[in-house]
Amino acid sequence: MLNRPVSVALLLVALLTHGAHGAPAHGVSMHEPLKYAADFTHFDYVNPDAPKGGELRMGAMGTFDSLNPFTLQGNAARGLGVLYDTLTRQSSDEIFAEYGLLAETIDIAEDNSAVEYVLRSEARWHDGQPITAQDVVFSFNKLREELPLYKQYYADVEAATALDSQRVRFDFVRDDNPELPMIMGQLIVIPKHYWSERDLSKATSEPPLGSGAYRIESFEQGRYISYERVEDYWGQDLPVNRGKNNFDRFRFDYFRDRQVTFEAFKSGDLDVYEESISKNWALGYDFPALKEGFVKKEELADTGTQPMQGYGFNTR
Repeated sequence: MLNRPVSVALLLVALLTHGAHGAPAHGVSMHEPLKYAADFTHFDYVNPDAPKGGELRMGAMGTFDSLNPFTLQGNAARGLGVLYDTLTRQSSDEIFAEYGLLAETIDIAEDNSAVEYVLRSEARWHDGQPITAQDVVFSFNKLREELPLYKQYYADVEAATALDSQRVRFDFVRDDNPELPMIMGQLIVIPKHYWSERDLSKATSEPPLGSGAYRIESFEQGRYISYERVEDYWGQDLPVNRGKNNFDRFRFDYFRDRQVTFEAFKSGDLDVYEESISKNWALGYDFPALKEGFVKKEELADTGTQPMQGYGFNTR
């Protein structure tokens, strides 16, 4: 167990490595200095010149009966997270770092008691209305009031305040949690003029108004949902988005059985299939399309932390 002096030292290191205390910055890091400078053009792990177009077809298990990604009732459709932007976007080649998406700058108080975001003036909802600090405050309050999970998740946040139409501040209950500014950067911002008269906890078959790179194109409840890329998406040229969102559309077809999903892939109805059963990986990939080169079987290296798998024996 760490003794008190070591614990305090580690806390001070964590606070000092944010890199944004007392001064507006383009990003924030939990542990190390930011990898990408303020003038970066794209993340290193993307191809900024990747061609755009085409359709990606994927399989999903089970069913869905709601287009509300927050619903506490029923089952939300796959992929609904693409409808909304967040204040920041996490980098995938750093331990824990975020860069501005809706937010142009991030300013953490020197004593870590608050964080302030300045929104990008060009940020727009899909109906053309601007995304404002009032939307951010509304999102925070709406999520916390109507969804128990967010009430608990944001328990250490005292309040959200719109300082003007572009600036929003979150004040914290405590100043010893260096992760809070990162957590608030992940806030899903929803449109006040759309959700103010709707319940976030209820299921709905109405496609919600969004701000992200994709919108719902078509769906059939329980069978499929298709998303189309928003041609005039406000954030398509931001450094955190360049090289991403390349498919014109992508869709999820729903199946009740994993083997049926695999058969759909084998027959060409799906473009991607992620195998999780070692026996199938070893013995199931001998169908004609693979032998003829139409299907590519590939192992993708994953150097991240893996979940534990094992057997638990009941010895009573």
